[in-house]
Amino acid sequence: MLSERQERILEIVRTSSPITGQHIAAQLHVTRAALRSDLAILMMLGLIGARPKLGYFFTGHKEEDLLSRTLMEIKVNTYLSQPVIVGEKATAYDAVIAIFTEDVGTVFVASDDVLVGLVSRKDLLKAAMGNNDLRSLPVRMVMTPVSKIIYAESGETAIVAAQRLLDYEVDCIPVVRVAEDEKTKKKELHILGRISKTNITRIFADCAMGRRE
Repeated sequence: MLSERQERILEIVRTSSPITGQHIAAQLHVTRAALRSDLAILMMLGLIGARPKLGYFFTGHKEEDLLSRTLMEIKVNTYLSQPVIVGEKATAYDAVIAIFTEDVGTVFVASDDVLVGLVSRKDLLKAAMGNNDLRSLPVRMVMTPVSKIIYAESGETAIVAAQRLLDYEVDCIPVVRVAEDEKTKKKELHILGRISKTNITRIFADCAMGRRE
């Protein structure tokens, strides 16, 4: 969302372009230097352009169209977070410790970097309510197996990942590289990271503020 001053700048440029920064500043009764960051944001968003000796001009784009276009260009791998992983021989208790130590809602179960499954707080709570001894319960007994895991590939767009989070009502999905095992010829998911609702929120905030990682 643009600030009140940025909206005023945009209107001035729209009605008077091409116009110099000095003339914009004069209409707003501020110094040219005071507008530097506002003009930079408007240019980053593509709402205005600039040409040497001519000044600023209105591009004719709508802010919402530009935001949508920007979001469609962002790849998952530019915003992913580090995955929290436990080995396939771990216990449910090991997963509990990982969740609370790393302050995450989901841990991934992997053999080397090949995804085997995932465990959420809900999975562990169900196991605990069943009077299971989490210290001796294999994590494989409570995890969601890889065959049922929703994931995103690193080259996919963040919008695709966001839609999967919504469609499947999950808080986090793994980001993977898909490969074929040379011996078994089966598909393997090599885990690269994770993307969550927090990552998606950060993308929207960065786009709205004119920032990009």
